[in-house]
Amino acid sequence: MIQYTYLLINFFTVIICFIFSFHPKIKFNRHFGAFIKASLLVGLVFILWDVWFTKNGVWWFNYRYLIGFKISELPIEEILFFICIPFSCVFTYFCLDKFFKLDWKPESEKIFVVISSILFLGIALYYHDRIYTFVTFLSTSISLLILYFVLKINWIGKASFIYLILTPGFFLVNGILTGTGLDSPIVNYNPENHIGFRMLTIPIEDFFYGYEMILWNLFFFYRFKKEEIEAEKL
Repeated sequence: MIQYTYLLINFFTVIICFIFSFHPKIKFNRHFGAFIKASLLVGLVFILWDVWFTKNGVWWFNYRYLIGFKISELPIEEILFFICIPFSCVFTYFCLDKFFKLDWKPESEKIFVVISSILFLGIALYYHDRIYTFVTFLSTSISLLILYFVLKINWIGKASFIYLILTPGFFLVNGILTGTGLDSPIVNYNPENHIGFRMLTIPIEDFFYGYEMILWNLFFFYRFKKEEIEAEKL
């Protein structure tokens, strides 16, 4: 059974959210199409990132916990990760946004984006010799600036707050993947390629890697959802 560990992590991450997607007060299932298009689009970029890092030994996988089926350099469980995790996060955001008013004031959100972008850029430049740290913080900084100033979205503050709410789930899932509660990690990291600061067993870069991925999933989900709604009116 141990070879199903990563597969079961994906399953239990998504199953409760999937079931409640059909709840009559939520009806997230009506937007499965928008989510699938968004997750495939964003997932492709992160999968290519993942493949490149795996090929270059930035991280690697312990096949003791995997069923053994690979696509390119990645186990199938890792590819499913880019669907299951965004599904749970986008679903949670959708629900909280539907039932609670969590919007930030425009000025507060602008300050948050600017300060965060400068901070992340500074970290990227300071650790320019650590490829995981450099790429993660640089791309997150650029993503925030593009989303806010170019694409003009007004929910980064709200999304950031909800991502923090999801932190216990992040620690549970990523903690197991990086070795919490296991004899050895499912995902191993080359210590030369990241800062070395860990939350439990989780490299801090993972937190911002996930943050950036969820922001882009939300952006494309709501864009495709809007297109679907407009198409239904025709």
